[in-house]
Amino acid sequence: MYDQILYPTDGSTGSEAAAAHVAELASAFDATVHVLHVIDIRGGGLGLSGAFLDEENQAMSGRSPDEGYIGRHEDGPDTDEIEDELTAQAEELVETSAGSLDGIDLTTAVEIGTPHSEILRYADENDIDLVVMGTHGRTGVERYLLGSVTEKVVRLSDPPVVTVRADEGE
Repeated sequence: MYDQILYPTDGSTGSEAAAAHVAELASAFDATVHVLHVIDIRGGGLGLSGAFLDEENQAMSGRSPDEGYIGRHEDGPDTDEIEDELTAQAEELVETSAGSLDGIDLTTAVEIGTPHSEILRYADENDIDLVVMGTHGRTGVERYLLGSVTEKVVRLSDPPVVTVRADEGE
């Protein structure tokens, strides 16, 4: 029924909680899991204005919000260096996430773009049968202002999407 499962991850507790569901489903259906991270280019991204990390990527990288640019140079950031550093961080995140899926056939990928669009494109191009992803559990104004990658994927995805919310206590 499910031969190809897409597991988009951003390293959040919601994504980590989804890993257990991914492992169970992949084992039950003997499916291949595609572990995907999308480097988010919104809000500065890799454009000419430089790359500011969002709070989750800052936490992942160990940088404080005050450190601002990655790969800061006196003349401003070098976008190739920024892209290389962000890609290296993303590859490390994907490998860490894949490491929690022992004994499962895996494919890993890092894409650059708008997260929900890249997730949907990847699912389409790789004949994904099921998407399993975490959610941050934001509600109200916070969700409205920040948008929800998961919500957009649920609304626009052709294959079914299973969402997993991290426990409140985490």
